[in-house]
Amino acid sequence: MSISAQAVKELRERTGLGMMDCKKALQETNGNMEDAVTWLRKKGLAKSSKLASRIASEGAVTSYIHGAGKIGVLLEVNCETDFTARNDDFQQLAKDIAMHIAAANPAYLSREDVPGDIVEKEREIARDQLKNSGKPAQIIEKITDGKIDKFYSDVCLLEQSFVKDNNKTIQELVNDNVAKIGEKITIRRFVRYALGEGLEKRSDNFAEEVAKQVGV
Repeated sequence: MSISAQAVKELRERTGLGMMDCKKALQETNGNMEDAVTWLRKKGLAKSSKLASRIASEGAVTSYIHGAGKIGVLLEVNCETDFTARNDDFQQLAKDIAMHIAAANPAYLSREDVPGDIVEKEREIARDQLKNSGKPAQIIEKITDGKIDKFYSDVCLLEQSFVKDNNKTIQELVNDNVAKIGEKITIRRFVRYALGEGLEKRSDNFAEEVAKQVGV
């Protein structure tokens, strides 16, 4: 089918990819813009896998402070060259991920970082919830596997839905930028601080304290 130059331009602006890639994506998806974005994302995943063996030793440490100093994030994102580390798209990616961490509070970077005993505990909880369901054992295990996948998507940064676009995960966001920038990009580590986290909170309020002091 014939693809208009305007459609190609729109897809290029949305994805940052080349004209020929965008035109091909629209042709493959009969001109459907959303399907074309997905098609290019899959192509981005393929590009990402080709770059996996490269070394990403440059990058940036980015900070994000939210809520007048109530929450802070430090994040290290790596790329292959110093030129890319100073690129606006790369810097924006790092800022977006740091903001996401502040909002979503992931406990781990990836599922490989989750301790085995925690995963097994989640499995036990899921099995206990289903043990009286009357379902066959193999079905219970299949449902349990699904619950574990959901657990990973809740606690692992790379599997969480991006807060600015719930249609893609953080890993897909990174992959999109790999396809756009043309270099290997990895999230190496992060830390999130919340003011007062871990400290014992006072249970009484100021009015009650005053009342106690005056003997009421």
